[in-house]
Amino acid sequence: SATAVRKTAPLPGWARMAMPTEPDPPRPLAPSRPDDDEQLATSPLVRIGAGRFARGKLIHALLEWLPDMAPANREAAARRYLDHAGLDAALTETYWREVAGILADPTFAALFGPGSRAEVPIAGHVGGRVISGQVDRLVVTESDVMIIDYKTNRPPPRDAKDVPEIYLKQMGLYVRALQAIYPDRTIKAALLWTDIALLMELDKMKMDEALKRIGL
Repeated sequence: SATAVRKTAPLPGWARMAMPTEPDPPRPLAPSRPDDDEQLATSPLVRIGAGRFARGKLIHALLEWLPDMAPANREAAARRYLDHAGLDAALTETYWREVAGILADPTFAALFGPGSRAEVPIAGHVGGRVISGQVDRLVVTESDVMIIDYKTNRPPPRDAKDVPEIYLKQMGLYVRALQAIYPDRTIKAALLWTDIALLMELDKMKMDEALKRIGL
């Protein structure tokens, strides 16, 4: 019997063409932390040491994980951590008192209560640019979203008009990104100056003006 021959259609022209080179993705714009004293908090298992920028790192770390502990256990845990970091008794006492004053202040209760999270990554598009960063604290309610960045500068400004421009840009980028994520809520940004336990909300107009100066 005759054998049937199946005819195969020729390949389309595009099947023999070389794949185009993929463009490198744009480098994300990272809302900057202005100096090493503002680096992210580290794990309580990491030995930091007592170098020039230890204070900022240690206080960030304590404010990251102490709020998740029972209040009665915080002091002992903090002192063990600071001792492990190599601090002497005087510095341990100073750093603990700075953090304890913030955690015990009822003014800041909402920052560390239900609906709040520590070290929250934020990514999004702002003015056609991709941004990627992390905020120290995020508080979400039914009507508002507040982002808080801890600042350990000494001496800190006591008036919002004296906040360095780099902080206005940093927080303004986060606000813009969160507006796309939470379009039905008011986005607020604040700096928590740990040295004097002062929560300073930033003016949105000032943040927008700072972003305009960098083309956003």
